[in-house]
Amino acid sequence: MKEDQINDLESKYEKLRTIMELKKADGCLLTVDVNLFYMTGRVFDGFLYLPVEGDPFYFVKRPNDFEGKNVAFIRKPEQLPDMFEEFHLKMPRKLMLEADELPFNEYNRLLTAFHVSSAQNATSVLREMRSIKTGWEIEQTRMSGKLHDKTYADIPKCYRTGMTDLEFQIEIERLMRLNGSFGLLRAFGLNMNTYIGNVLAGENAEAPSPFDFALGGAGQTPFSPIGANGTKLEEGMSVMVDVAGNYMPYMTDMSRVFSIGKLNDLAMHAHQVSIDIHNEIARYARPGIACADLYNRAAEIAEKEDLSEYFMGWTQHAKFVGHGVGLQINELPVIAPRSKEALISGMIIALEPKFVIPGTGAVGIENTYLVNDDGLEKLTLTNEEIIELK
Repeated sequence: MKEDQINDLESKYEKLRTIMELKKADGCLLTVDVNLFYMTGRVFDGFLYLPVEGDPFYFVKRPNDFEGKNVAFIRKPEQLPDMFEEFHLKMPRKLMLEADELPFNEYNRLLTAFHVSSAQNATSVLREMRSIKTGWEIEQTRMSGKLHDKTYADIPKCYRTGMTDLEFQIEIERLMRLNGSFGLLRAFGLNMNTYIGNVLAGENAEAPSPFDFALGGAGQTPFSPIGANGTKLEEGMSVMVDVAGNYMPYMTDMSRVFSIGKLNDLAMHAHQVSIDIHNEIARYARPGIACADLYNRAAEIAEKEDLSEYFMGWTQHAKFVGHGVGLQINELPVIAPRSKEALISGMIIALEPKFVIPGTGAVGIENTYLVNDDGLEKLTLTNEEIIELK
């Protein structure tokens, strides 16, 4: 691990200790993969324990070659009290656990092991911490954005006449992997399992989905009802490509639109309005601006252009227009009408004002932005116009 990442992790330990002091917690125990990576720079099966004072400790089930200071190997959480005694660690009376993510039985096993009746919620604390990126994380995201752009620039080369949306997506995914994508798309929340991303062609963009994403698609099976469904790519059809920039642990998010032949005037107009919304929000957004205001401004522009009925869906409308991005594709903040959050310098957000035009498909763009002191910096720079596939 390089020195800049080590320094980054040390700053996170200090920040979490400060929060624990404010909440009068004695320690925080983490076991969810995303939070373990965020705090340690690696994923393992086991627990990270950070006391409010002192060094972190690692209680590891797997892998068996985990090395470093304050490492102990365990088989089950019931061994933790013995490990605390071995390390001369004080048992916490007020403990923080990932209450929003741990299975019920695992959560109760940990409460019993530590002889506490309840715990403070570490999930909400870690999500708030992760919403403001460190300098090292921002550089990781920049690198992901550059590789993301590289892939999108070559997407037209993936197309062949007569393809289905699935065949087109497979070629895009191959290109992603060749450019360094590791394929895994992490998302926060229940029932959010999906693959690398979404390719929506024609009327399939109208299909609602149970997933809390901007747009749906019928998918290949009721077991995974989202995305491409085998639609043949035909004249007059839009093809929205929304595949994650998972080239580094810190992701970027981007959507671009391609077409088979020319699209109708309504689709072309709606796509330009999406670009206009991006430009307007980029001029307006600053630290301190409420996320709800950003959503309302986007919705107002859509209404002014007589596009409200197509905004963020057709048969089903998404109730947000953007979200945070990081180790998970849907981090804080949420850009939604009821959001209580405001922009803070260091946040990285994806903005995705999209439209679904019946009979044609989805149009509009998505970009990832860094919130700086003086406004938004765009991290995904691929051509935003609709590109005709030939």
